[in-house]
Amino acid sequence: MKLGKMKSVVASLFVGGALCGNALAGETLFSNYVYAVAPAGEYGKLWAFSRDNSYSGVTLLNFTVSDKGSIVTEKPQQEKVSDTLTAVQDGIFEDDLAERRRIPAVYAGSKLGLLLPMVAMNNEDRYLQPAGYFSIRDLRNIVEYPVDVPSAADALEKPMQYAMSGFAYDSTKQRLWIARGALGVMVHDMSGKNGAKDTTFVLNATSGELEEFKKDSELDLKKNPEIFDVRLHPKTGDLWLATAQGVWVKSSSGLKNVSESLKSSRVTGLWMGGEPLQIIAETNFKKDDNINGGLWRLYGEKAKDFSKVDFLDTAGKVQKKDIYDESDYTVGDVAFIGKTAFVLVRAVGSRMISGFLKLDSLGAHAWEQDDDGKNQWLYGYETGATDRKMTIMSMCTFPLSKNRVGLAIATEGNGVSVSADSGKTWSVILNRAKLDNNLGSVRMVPSVIAPGDGDSDVSLVSYKVGRESKVTIEVFSYDMRKVRTIVKDAVRNADPSRSSNPKEDFWDGRDDHGKDCTMGVYYVRVKDNHGHIGWGKVMTLGGNFR
Repeated sequence: MKLGKMKSVVASLFVGGALCGNALAGETLFSNYVYAVAPAGEYGKLWAFSRDNSYSGVTLLNFTVSDKGSIVTEKPQQEKVSDTLTAVQDGIFEDDLAERRRIPAVYAGSKLGLLLPMVAMNNEDRYLQPAGYFSIRDLRNIVEYPVDVPSAADALEKPMQYAMSGFAYDSTKQRLWIARGALGVMVHDMSGKNGAKDTTFVLNATSGELEEFKKDSELDLKKNPEIFDVRLHPKTGDLWLATAQGVWVKSSSGLKNVSESLKSSRVTGLWMGGEPLQIIAETNFKKDDNINGGLWRLYGEKAKDFSKVDFLDTAGKVQKKDIYDESDYTVGDVAFIGKTAFVLVRAVGSRMISGFLKLDSLGAHAWEQDDDGKNQWLYGYETGATDRKMTIMSMCTFPLSKNRVGLAIATEGNGVSVSADSGKTWSVILNRAKLDNNLGSVRMVPSVIAPGDGDSDVSLVSYKVGRESKVTIEVFSYDMRKVRTIVKDAVRNADPSRSSNPKEDFWDGRDDHGKDCTMGVYYVRVKDNHGHIGWGKVMTLGGNFR
């Protein structure tokens, strides 16, 4: 049996058993594995899309802000989508190409609601078959829109080449534009009296026109380059297209390639927002097993063309190296607040490298330089955006109140983090099993440690104390031999939910000498200086999986 399959089998044995800490749908989120967040069109409301091993679902989160500026979660609601469909395709981590490493999540007004791609299972029971899109108006109206695939698509190497990778809704003309990669762009036109009509267009790069793609048409990706993203310009209303041959704009005067800098580039994403207006573009292509990427920007009205984003160290010095390309980053999302663009990125080939860049008028600034002289560009776990080192999957802004903009991020395994002060401080929203006070119950999350697996290679020790305490956490083997002291006499405060310090109170499956413990069940003892003792248990799959 392959190691990856064995990990899944062993972990599944504990779902619903003694070592399992969470039910399928928790008290706050559908699941802590959240892959997309998006505004919900009302003050304080946020959509979150989750997927675990079995099901996918959405949560409508409701927030208020206290007088002191803290975020309060009120009455979240959840609903499951069809068992055989999801918005999270199985190649989101393993794929090298940027357009397939993110989930477009767009709020398109009350008529369409939240828009997400819809993916079905293929013949190998993997979610890699594009099937249409979700239109989620509210939790009672989760609409599945299947979209036909022309026979010409059979000639493509992978079905994901025509996956939906961008949405743009023109409320004035009642048209939804959907980027479909090799199948160009689809228009869902709702302006007619006889109901909505779907039409697919491909870009003719030679004539500079969008041509209707009919059922008997053939694909020619050299003549008709792929369309990876669509955006409506917030001021002009023009349609912008990110294509395999540059950035094209459809306006009242026609369709044209608008960037000399990116004229022949494989542009995989576009994002617009902020004041002054910023237009962020991503380029990405693969050559000889190497990923080549670029982060580009049009900043303000005076900019004539896209230029690469500069990276500046802590002293404000522009770096000569292309930090973005060397890091193998791809963009997950971009959020805008005022003059700042928050660019969420993940590294190809490393599941755990993720975070967001902060861009101002000069470029992306490093927030720290470590002892080795290495600049730290990514905001995330190290800067307090999450309290556990989990992959950040999605990011957005949303209206918290009339005069306050919220910033939200989605993580794979640690729920959602929300900020009411432009990212200075964060509140984490996730499902937490109820804990008894004074170490009355100790839970390990997750209950199975799979070393090297990214999102489950450490287990958090969850507990609660009733007053300020000095806590010692130790790990024992099945025969009660102590193998690890995690913390000793560490000060922990009383908390209505839990007192754990996520940056210290975890076990990585190793002993006090840094060696991997053998596969098996281990007991975790938590004791305080007031005479309370609590026990939890966890399984590690051992060092063979690193």
